[in-house]
Amino acid sequence: MKREYSTKQRNAILELLSESSSHVTAQEIAENLKKDGASVSLATIYRTLDKLEDEGIIKKMSIGNGASACYQYLDSMECNKHFHLKCTECGELIHLSCEFLSEMEAHIFNEHAFTISSGKTVIYGKCAKCCGITEKKCTCEGEHKH
Repeated sequence: MKREYSTKQRNAILELLSESSSHVTAQEIAENLKKDGASVSLATIYRTLDKLEDEGIIKKMSIGNGASACYQYLDSMECNKHFHLKCTECGELIHLSCEFLSEMEAHIFNEHAFTISSGKTVIYGKCAKCCGITEKKCTCEGEHKH
């Protein structure tokens, strides 16, 4: 097994991701590190993100809107068990744990022999705020916004 060496850049990137309450892009990581006085090239950030993803420490998600991907620190395996809603207007990303979607996931597996990677599944549309409606009070557990 290949040993990963700890570097100042890797530690700075990992710390930033672990302290972030939202998904972040490589560009946002670069900007935040620069604000903190760390000089890390974008190429180094992408290389480090790829390694962290391979190690299962972070999750990469494709998000559109001109950014190729965003990254999230996986503090537990729970983040791999929910769907994401992405607003095409404001860019808000919502974690959604919903019994209905769990039932849909089970149906697709049982009836179509297909397993959904819910942690990588993003459903695009408009959030309540961008639609100009009052947000509905969801009774689903585990829903939170970024």
